[in-house]
Amino acid sequence: MTAVHRKSDAGQAFPIYLTVVAGLLFLAFAYLAVGQAAANRSGAQTAADAAALAAAQETRDDLARAWARDVLDPTRWDEIFDGVAPGVDSACWRAYELAAMNDAEAECWSDGLLAYKVVATTNKTVGDSIVPGTEGKRSTETARAVIERRCNLQFPGEDAGDDVLPSLSCKGEKWELDPEDLTELPDPEDLFDVHLAD
Repeated sequence: MTAVHRKSDAGQAFPIYLTVVAGLLFLAFAYLAVGQAAANRSGAQTAADAAALAAAQETRDDLARAWARDVLDPTRWDEIFDGVAPGVDSACWRAYELAAMNDAEAECWSDGLLAYKVVATTNKTVGDSIVPGTEGKRSTETARAVIERRCNLQFPGEDAGDDVLPSLSCKGEKWELDPEDLTELPDPEDLFDVHLAD
């Protein structure tokens, strides 16, 4: 009598066991789908960040070269540090390159003279999952990079000669420029800071 009762209990427990296992498997696949989507979004954000920074750094380098060309004309310095220099064009082409290197497509535009905004979309989709309709979904993220001048100009006094150049005070570092010896000029990263912004 007792043995029959135990066999009956075991038979009733088996469907419950199957239901619990099926539920756990469903949860595991659901978490996997969420993880796939998060990884895809992360890839899109990485591509957007890298692309925006690359465009901003290219413009920073172009502005530094423009400043070096006009270093003997201090009347041009402020304009260059504010992002206005002949021959310095949009560097969105660098954003497209970096997005492609991160397996994404990008839209890029200048957001003011000293900023770039990039929208990156992954080439890869989320992939097959238990969530219907996500198979072909690609992730899209946005980033904005800005270029900020690091230097203030300090003009010499009136008693200084006409050939004396202003000194540069760049976030704690001072540059005294000798017009007779311009072999050592600040690097682009000394003149401008490039970083991501909201």
